[in-house]
Amino acid sequence: MADLTPLLAFRWSPRAFDPTATLPPAEAASLLEAARWAPSAGNRQPWRFALGHRDDETYKRILVSLPAAEQRWARHAAALLLGAHLTADPADPVGGADGVERAGGADRSAGVGGGRGPTVPGPAGRAAYDLGQAVAHLTVQATALGLYVRQLAAFDATGLAADLELPAGIRPLVVAAVGRLGDPFGLPEELRRQEIGLRRRRPLAELLLR
Repeated sequence: MADLTPLLAFRWSPRAFDPTATLPPAEAASLLEAARWAPSAGNRQPWRFALGHRDDETYKRILVSLPAAEQRWARHAAALLLGAHLTADPADPVGGADGVERAGGADRSAGVGGGRGPTVPGPAGRAAYDLGQAVAHLTVQATALGLYVRQLAAFDATGLAADLELPAGIRPLVVAAVGRLGDPFGLPEELRRQEIGLRRRRPLAELLLR
């Protein structure tokens, strides 16, 4: 492994969380502050978060939006975080909500004269990318605090948006479980095998296109 800062080298996404640990307000604020200072296209900061602490209503609503198999371990996390993003950019009225931006009715991705040219993601595409950066910053800050984060893309986004009464134009994209590391032997057997198995990554050579 190349020389990495320990905050990245020791970052890990466990399923075994300590069911007795809590997320103190100061640590929660630190995580959200790290997300707030993430890079953002045009400094638009399109990310939005809902944070639930164990047993409060937000936590319960996020938890029930997860598949039953994920609830088995996620219910032990100290906090559950919903990451969402804006679907439109009020500062860019000509941009489409999804896909690529359009100017004057033309698809900017087509380039000049229909040939090659720059593809400009629409506001929702940029916002989703920025949300990912914000959550990544949050996970690094969590490592610095001795916390662990596991992210989930599979959840009932539509139902959760309704349960949390999210305003129009906000798209839920990810749920993150946050807490202290727990005992992997408290997990169901099939999850325990994954938890204690060797972490693997693709060789760098497989990731380089050229």
